[in-house]
Amino acid sequence: MKLVRLRAPGGLDRLDLVEEDPPQPGPGDLMVRIRSCSLNMRDDFAVQGKTPLADGRVPLSDGAGEVIAVGSGVDALKPGDSVVSTFYPWWQDGDMTPATRRDIPGESFDGFASEYVCMPAQTFTKAPAGYTHAEAATLTCTGVTAWRGLVVCGKVKPGDTVLVLGTGSVSLFALQFAKAAGARVIATSSDEEKLERLNRLGADAVINYKAVPDWGRKARELTAGRGVDHVIEVGGPATLAQSIAACRTGGHIALIGVLTGFAADVSIPAVFSNQIRISGISIGSRADQEDMIRAIEINGIKPVIDRRFPLRDIAAAFTHYAARKHFGKVCLEI
Repeated sequence: MKLVRLRAPGGLDRLDLVEEDPPQPGPGDLMVRIRSCSLNMRDDFAVQGKTPLADGRVPLSDGAGEVIAVGSGVDALKPGDSVVSTFYPWWQDGDMTPATRRDIPGESFDGFASEYVCMPAQTFTKAPAGYTHAEAATLTCTGVTAWRGLVVCGKVKPGDTVLVLGTGSVSLFALQFAKAAGARVIATSSDEEKLERLNRLGADAVINYKAVPDWGRKARELTAGRGVDHVIEVGGPATLAQSIAACRTGGHIALIGVLTGFAADVSIPAVFSNQIRISGISIGSRADQEDMIRAIEINGIKPVIDRRFPLRDIAAAFTHYAARKHFGKVCLEI
């Protein structure tokens, strides 16, 4: 079988496409023929050497394909099932604990940049009915993150207003989940073409944050001064103050991304005086993923895919991803 291994300490020139014998499933395992993967910021950090990895690690946390064989004791999934990976295999339900977040594919153990994998059955859920493998591979990290931030922690409801920042995949999923829930969506970008695509995807109002630097106040104006109910905050330090300004009293911020850095100056009085609730979101549980997939099937939601690359062009895929010009997910076909 073909797979990619990353030589320490990392770098795109240290991604090696190699041939190895396929693994065999043990008790409780699934053998899955991986057909597609998607790229995330965590993967980019890993392959660029910003996240220390064991030498020879197989990268990528998100994979989808079909079950080829099952080990003894597996009955929830069977050969022929289309499946998609989970991000935290040990986080089955409820709140995260140190024990349930201990293993991440592509970091603490080999990931999905491989034609075949053998992993515990709990590492996978069924993929949405009617999804291609590439579409399913978009769900593990960004889809579940948007779902947990908006639905599980945010408890979005019909009539709410949701502010999504930028055109990354988490924001695009959040836009679609919000519309499915009956919410109004305000979306931001600095690119006029992307703003038009956000409109076509269902955004009720858009803001060019370069043309309107005080976009938090603008978002509040678009709610007749009340403020938004939810913010999908993916920017981090450079955007958090504006997100706080956009919120209504008692509003919710799902703090997800660090696109602009890791530390921020925050006005504490602006948070507590307006009773703003900030939730730190780190993907979600297997149960969150299964709930999201049911909602996807009922509402006919489809992910946005920007571009697909063959496995042999994994370095080019990461180069395209790092340029941040994509709209939607960047995927690998295996």
